[in-house]
Amino acid sequence: MTEETQTPNTGETPTPTPEAPAAKKTPAKATGDAPPAKAPAKKEKAPALEDKPFGEFIQQDYLPALKGALAKRGVEDLELTFTKEKFPIQGFSSAEESWQVIGKFKQGQRQFHVYFPKEDIQAQRGFSCAENKTKMSTLEPFLIDERKITLDLLVFGVIQRLNGQKWLSLN
Repeated sequence: MTEETQTPNTGETPTPTPEAPAAKKTPAKATGDAPPAKAPAKKEKAPALEDKPFGEFIQQDYLPALKGALAKRGVEDLELTFTKEKFPIQGFSSAEESWQVIGKFKQGQRQFHVYFPKEDIQAQRGFSCAENKTKMSTLEPFLIDERKITLDLLVFGVIQRLNGQKWLSLN
C-alpha cells in the first residue's frame, strides 16, 4: 500500500500514482548493422490493356476482340480495318482526319464506323452506320456517359449499337 502524506505548502493529500512500467530497452545499433527486413513488396499489377499506345491497343486487342464477339453472334464475313481518314458523312464538313475502325459484313451491305478524333480511347468517340451502300447515318456520340473506357466496354458498345439496328438479331 502507499502512504498518503500531506504536501507542506497546500495541506492537500496527493493522489497516489501507479508505478510506471519499466521502459522497453532496445538494443543499441552497432555500426554497420543492416536495417530490419521490410515486408515483401506487393506484386505490381500488370499495366491495363487500355494503357497501351493507342494504335497498338486498337490493332492488337480491340480489333480481334470485336471480331470474336461479332463471330459469336453469327457475323461470318466481317472485315475490320483501322485507318485515319475524313468523316464519310454527307453534309459533315471536316477538314480533319479521324482514326476510324471500319467494319463491313453481309458482303459489304452493312457497314459501321467507330471514330476516335484523338489518339486516345478515353477521349471523345463517335459512331455511324449504313446499310445497302447508302450514305452513312448521322454521326452520333459513342459511350459518352462512361467514366473509364475499357476493351470490354468498347466491344459491348458496338454490339449494343448493332443490335439497336437489328443487324445481329431480331429483338
